[in-house]
Amino acid sequence: MANLKEVKQRINSVISTQQITKAMKMVSAAKLRRAQDKIVQMRPYSQKLTALLNNVSAASEGDSDIVFAAKREVNKVLLIPVTSDKGLCGAFNTNIIKATNLAIQGQFEGAEITVLPLGKKAYEYFKKSKYQIIDTYFGVFQQLTFDAVKEAAAYAMDGFLAADYDQVVLVFNEFKNVATQVVRVEQFLPMSAKEEALSTTETDYLLEPSRAYIIEELVPIALRIQFYKAVLESNASEHGARMTAMDKATENAGELLKELKLMYNRTRQAAITNEILEIVAGANALAGK
Repeated sequence: MANLKEVKQRINSVISTQQITKAMKMVSAAKLRRAQDKIVQMRPYSQKLTALLNNVSAASEGDSDIVFAAKREVNKVLLIPVTSDKGLCGAFNTNIIKATNLAIQGQFEGAEITVLPLGKKAYEYFKKSKYQIIDTYFGVFQQLTFDAVKEAAAYAMDGFLAADYDQVVLVFNEFKNVATQVVRVEQFLPMSAKEEALSTTETDYLLEPSRAYIIEELVPIALRIQFYKAVLESNASEHGARMTAMDKATENAGELLKELKLMYNRTRQAAITNEILEIVAGANALAGK
């Protein structure tokens, strides 16, 4: 059985850890509120913009005149896994890396893979892999703004236009609630009209100044917004996952403290009993003289 000093040290260590996890939970809760507000405000705008683009595309020739919708044989793929910069958020980062590897080994097997990681955890993992890596934008979460994310989106879009990549895929966590994040593997480029928009092709649209001008202006904006939305989804999911993980860690620390305090009391009681037995034995020995 451990001595009192060792048990006391373990108790103090667990108390310190519990204080840290509780503080991290509170910090993540505060950050989550801000991140959740951003994504909740972004979703309606993104959905409406995408629906507008789909309706305009479906109104006449379809996607044939949209350069970002050009479909090619998939030989070169740009994968964009979105993780966090820090750990201690459960399986948040592991799920993204696992989904990216599954996509490489399954859907894109045989293709030339390039990885553009967003988030330090994805960068640290894929820089050790055999795939070509674009290491320019992984620090986007250090100061998360639309301008910073727009640069990464522009790289992917320019690469697609230059035929450096035949397909661009985003891998990110979609935020559902504090306890639930869903991994999404979404095709970013080539873009295509959603199925629900195709039913509107019978509607006549009056486009000013011209359909070509609207497509030229609207498509890049819609793509950047879609990219930014995926990053915001991941950001909110990260704080939700960390808050849940730290809450669970705090609970586990509390359970461990109960066990250690029980062990401490038992050890202390055993030590006192041994001391009493020694005193009694000593007294009996003296009496025997």
